[in-house]
Amino acid sequence: MLDGAIWPAENTRLFGHEEAEAFLAQSYRSGKGHHAILIEGPEGIGKATLAFRFANHVLSHPDPETAPETIGDPDPASAVSRQIASGASHNLLHLARPVDEKTGKVKSAITVDEVRRAGKFFSQTSGTGNWRIVIIDPADDMNRNAANAILKILEEPPKRALFLVLSHAPGRLLPTIRSRCLPLKLAPLADDALVAALAHLGISGEGGAVLSAAKGSVGEALKLLNYGGGEIIAAYDEVLSAEGPAARKAMHRLADALSGKESDTIFDFFVSHVGDDIMNRARVAAVEGQIAAAERLARLYSEITERLTISDAYNLDRKQTIISILADIKQPGL
Repeated sequence: MLDGAIWPAENTRLFGHEEAEAFLAQSYRSGKGHHAILIEGPEGIGKATLAFRFANHVLSHPDPETAPETIGDPDPASAVSRQIASGASHNLLHLARPVDEKTGKVKSAITVDEVRRAGKFFSQTSGTGNWRIVIIDPADDMNRNAANAILKILEEPPKRALFLVLSHAPGRLLPTIRSRCLPLKLAPLADDALVAALAHLGISGEGGAVLSAAKGSVGEALKLLNYGGGEIIAAYDEVLSAEGPAARKAMHRLADALSGKESDTIFDFFVSHVGDDIMNRARVAAVEGQIAAAERLARLYSEITERLTISDAYNLDRKQTIISILADIKQPGL
């Protein structure tokens, strides 16, 4: 979890997604709600908080007909809220990337063993008659075996089962998984909602530069404010503008900053920023009729994505990977 953030299961407030909350409340109250909801949108905008709020709402009001018409803020003193926040609820299972017992680090994917926990969860609670809710956070992190395993459950869901499937990039999910879910798209937060969300975290008075760079994401704002994201953007811009020995020095400084200990969060921020920058440049080139340049940039984006995947899978030297990526971005014609 990011420094300065509130764990979604414990967060009592949600900002900027009133329409989504109203839809979920009304759908549940109708008794005709879908058994699997794909909550999609950019990272850090509140998808997990919404999922836990809705789970709290359902478990607090197990009879849809008598449930409130709106989703209220969870009561931290209630038994349901305490159980959800502590991870002790017998009716809620949160699937995320597990921690590797040998290294103590979070694994790179949600594995099939994690999904098998869902099967065990449903078998153990089959006779209770309670709602049973599984939050997959995010489903993008499932490897192929895990995705196939969850698909089997979605195809024949148990009674009174609810799946809340979170996704930053639903296009990466198996089409068969998407087809079995009701999509609920969340938009990036407007500036006023982002300001309110940051104030809820005790952060106030941030200027327009942070709000603009955060792109409507609380998570991105925290990376900018608490992890040096602004400095990383400035260093990346320096690499792009510098030439000769100065460019090489700038590359090494940036690569050193991104490959040190405990640098995973800011490295992910850098990767996201680079991807956004390349695709924005590709879109601008396409609009201006520079089709060849747009195709080169799109191809570069795909190559960088593949290189990062291979680097992560084989635990290659991160600094060298970063330097090679920066060198490719600075190729003439890009």
